[in-house]
Amino acid sequence: MRDRRWGVQVSISVEAKAGETKGLLRYEELVFPCALGRSGITEAKREGDGGTPPGRYPLRSLFYRPDRAPPPPGRFHPIPLQRDYGWGDDCNHPESYNRLILLPVSTGHEVLWREDEIYDLIVVIGYNDAPPIPGRGSAIFLHLAREGLTPTEGCIALARHDLLALLDRIGPETPMEIRQIP
Repeated sequence: MRDRRWGVQVSISVEAKAGETKGLLRYEELVFPCALGRSGITEAKREGDGGTPPGRYPLRSLFYRPDRAPPPPGRFHPIPLQRDYGWGDDCNHPESYNRLILLPVSTGHEVLWREDEIYDLIVVIGYNDAPPIPGRGSAIFLHLAREGLTPTEGCIALARHDLLALLDRIGPETPMEIRQIP
């Protein structure tokens, strides 16, 4: 989205101090506390390190659990999750690494259809995907937070009402900038 006053791209900003597992997500006048990876914002992101990668990334797509809620508001074209959706995280299988896959598979993966609610809404952050480099990290999402904003495996997580408020105002053209602050 372009700022009407200046014609510049307005991005989502995620900031945290070194080592912190909680930060602030800002978009225009919205400011929400967010959960980060268990290792905080990590410069040299690697698969399984629990770090949230710094940088500026596009938002690729939005998935939602159709059995738990209607499609969320906003400019994304929401994709209903299916029970057999997973996300490849096996470094030894570059053809499926950091990509949506259909389950079952014998390679390493995340199951997107979960018993808990954290993946009821998933915005895929365009980290390490053009093309994916095995070992640099996978499955970096913006998703729903656990109670108390407990750390993620490297994703950014918001309370449900905060994520819905954000989704109502952003779309796939909205970049996200993740940075460590002093």
